[in-house]
Amino acid sequence: MEPTIYSQSFLTSAGKEVSLADYKGKVLLLVNTATKCGLAPQFTELEDLHQKYKDRGLVVIGFPCDQFAGQEPESNESMVEVCRVHFGVTFLLSEKIDVNGSHAHPLFHYLKDHTKTILGSGIKWNFTKFLVNRDGSEIKRYEPTTAPSALQEVIEEFLSVKAESQGE
Repeated sequence: MEPTIYSQSFLTSAGKEVSLADYKGKVLLLVNTATKCGLAPQFTELEDLHQKYKDRGLVVIGFPCDQFAGQEPESNESMVEVCRVHFGVTFLLSEKIDVNGSHAHPLFHYLKDHTKTILGSGIKWNFTKFLVNRDGSEIKRYEPTTAPSALQEVIEEFLSVKAESQGE
């Protein structure tokens, strides 16, 4: 059986395993993040999307990564606090992961394999965004400089479609 987005799992910043299968029927916004990145103000916009759409089925998950110029120096515990205090983040954060290279998290291997761009499959910087529709059949990739608020139209479109596999 070929892996799907729902066969992927990760550990939260507190070390709890989470399966993406728990989010079947939801729209997922998966973002590699870093608290010291110049794009870190995007945390606020990601939180805004989380608050605006969570009751309609959007799940925002941040995946902190220290592979780009050491911009995520925080520990898993302090990173959550920095995100909460400085950016008001309440959405879920994973433990720190790699998104490129031989130690890249399997979820990011999957995302990159299913969203190749003209620039290749590697992730170029923090705040690369992946938007997954309700049944996991479509994944859209957005570059780091794309503001989270610019995704609202596609989020609305994805939220308006009921997942065919929701009851499975």
